[in-house]
Amino acid sequence: MNQLTACLYAPANAQPMTRRALAKQRTRRQLLDAAKRLFNERGYEAATVREIAAAAGLSTGAVFASFTDKADLFGEVILDDCDALAEHLKAGDQEDATTEAALLRLFSLAYAFHRDHLPLVQAAIGHSWMAEPEAARRVRGAARRVQVLVDEVLRRGVERGELSRDLDIRLTNEMIWDSFVANYRHAIFESWDASALEARLSAQIQILLAGWRAAA
Repeated sequence: MNQLTACLYAPANAQPMTRRALAKQRTRRQLLDAAKRLFNERGYEAATVREIAAAAGLSTGAVFASFTDKADLFGEVILDDCDALAEHLKAGDQEDATTEAALLRLFSLAYAFHRDHLPLVQAAIGHSWMAEPEAARRVRGAARRVQVLVDEVLRRGVERGELSRDLDIRLTNEMIWDSFVANYRHAIFESWDASALEARLSAQIQILLAGWRAAA
C-alpha cells in the first residue's frame, strides 16, 4: 500500500461502524458538501456558519458538534477537496508517458477539476497565507496528498534513466506545485481558460526539468 492509498482508505479489518457513527458521518458529509458550495459561491469571509447549517438542513449546533469553528470546517473542506482531486488524478496517471507528458496530464486534469469552483481555490490560497499557522499547515498537508503523485512520476523518470539520479525530487515537486498554484491567478483575475493554463505550465515544466535531463 503506497502513501496516498494509506491516506485515503481504511484498513481492511476495520470494525463495522455503529449506527451512531454512521449518522455522525452522514452529518459531517452534509456539512462538508454545503460548506464547499457556499464557500465557492460567497467566499470564506461571507459564508456564515448559520448559512452553512441551513444549507445542510441542520442546526448550528450540528456544525460545532463536528467542527471546532468555521476555520476548522474550511480546512476540512480543503482536505476533502484534495482527497477528491487525488482520486481523480490517479485515474489519469500515465505510467508509460514521458515525465513531462505525465506531469502535464496530471495538472491538466487538476485545472479541469477546479474549473467550476475557482472561488474556492482562491479562498484556499488566501486562507493559507492569512490564517493561523496551524490552518496553513493543514492546507499544505492537503496539497501533499496530490504531490505524492508527482513524486511517483519524477521517480519513474529517474528509474527509467530519463532524468538524472541527482535530481532533487522533493524540491522539483515543490517548484512544479508552486507554478501550478500561481497560474490560478490568471484564471481568477484574467479569465484564462484551461488550454492557456496548460500551455503556461508546460513551458514551466520544460524549464524546471531542462537541467535534469539524463546524459544520452
